[in-house]
Amino acid sequence: MIKKILFFASLFPVYLVGQGYEPSSTLWGAPDLQGVWQAVNTANYEIQDHEARLNVPAGYGVVVGNELPYRTAAFNQRVENYRQRDSLDPEANCFMVGVPRSNYLPYPFQIFQTEDQIVITYEYVHSIRNIHMNSEHPGIPGIQWYMGDSRGHWEGNTLVVDVTNLAPNWLDRSGNFYSEDAHIVERYTLIGPEHMNYHVTINDPQTYSEPWEMEMTLYKRQEENIRILEYECYTFFGDEVPDAMR
Repeated sequence: MIKKILFFASLFPVYLVGQGYEPSSTLWGAPDLQGVWQAVNTANYEIQDHEARLNVPAGYGVVVGNELPYRTAAFNQRVENYRQRDSLDPEANCFMVGVPRSNYLPYPFQIFQTEDQIVITYEYVHSIRNIHMNSEHPGIPGIQWYMGDSRGHWEGNTLVVDVTNLAPNWLDRSGNFYSEDAHIVERYTLIGPEHMNYHVTINDPQTYSEPWEMEMTLYKRQEENIRILEYECYTFFGDEVPDAMR
């Protein structure tokens, strides 16, 4: 039996588990992350383990350890968010859903690179992120953006993105959230030509008693004609556009 297991394991390239994989490089020597990527999981429904319910498929969570260290008041807010999720969820209101949720919505996104900047364009409501490389945050207090202010650098083959100045937002459709105090660090690491490990650390002392992490695999779309299409969310409301969008 052991010999059979070893035989079948040998059929799979090492890069599928990220061991020893050396990514292709851009002209300036950085790992080439360009392409159209998409998460294939149920994190947008709920980032923790969850069972199936009406219109929600069962799924394994992406939270490392599967526990969220909520402060008491914040946990009560999460319960209330869940109760009113159909009306309060930013996604349900066609708002930008912020970082990191934009990366695991059920829509693709595309990465473009230059030496000084990385741009991510999202199919969902035309969201765009500009990741400025090797530069500092503006340090202007009180300014908040849905997608935050992103500053990146390379640590070996890993793109590390530091995100601040975030507006409060939700992490999933079940009401998990972060406040305006959130400080998020993303790590993008190619583990194969078509697979990327996405690791996130969330530090939000107003909402959580300690930093916590989530991790998932992103998949590179392989269709020859793959492109980012349009998802004009508000058009699906017809004439009944929510007041918040008027």
